[in-house]
Amino acid sequence: MAPTSSATRQEHATVPADNGEVTLLIARQVEEGYEESFEEWARDILSAAAGFPGHLGHGFFRPAAPGAPWFLVHRFRDSAALERWQGSTERAVFFANCTGHHHTEIARRELTGMETWFAKPGETRPAPPRWKMAISSGLAIFPISLLGNAALGPYVAGLPLVPRTAVFTVLFSVLMTYVAMPNMSRLLRRWLHG
Repeated sequence: MAPTSSATRQEHATVPADNGEVTLLIARQVEEGYEESFEEWARDILSAAAGFPGHLGHGFFRPAAPGAPWFLVHRFRDSAALERWQGSTERAVFFANCTGHHHTEIARRELTGMETWFAKPGETRPAPPRWKMAISSGLAIFPISLLGNAALGPYVAGLPLVPRTAVFTVLFSVLMTYVAMPNMSRLLRRWLHG
């Protein structure tokens, strides 16, 4: 049995654009001297969101330099889950009770699908045009397809379709997320955002 073609593997590879997940990136400016109370507030609101239906995870980033913004990141299963959290009583309580924390939101971005691969923490500029994202992703997928065929193809050729596809899905997901797209978006940064 011949190894699966790169076209077949691309159809089965899981990429963010296929699943509807939404990443919410929030930048907040904190007045000097109130960092500790803000950090406590931020950790509490992130914990509350983590228990909310459809919430997939969160991140919290301290400023790179004094006076720079702090960043909170939420990931949601889909836009509906994000909207439920945004309109929830649980979230409203945190904003009704943030007196004394001396912080204000200065930027907010909702990233969906492939846009998350092209966004850097701390940046608020829009994602590149979709046609540029498609070209960049294709350039990243091509070497993974070659690597998969050359390195794994002979070993998985005899497997049934579902396990064979699962092997390539894991390969694509890991290499695209941690290796290919970070390097490709860095390499093509000027072209993508020019």
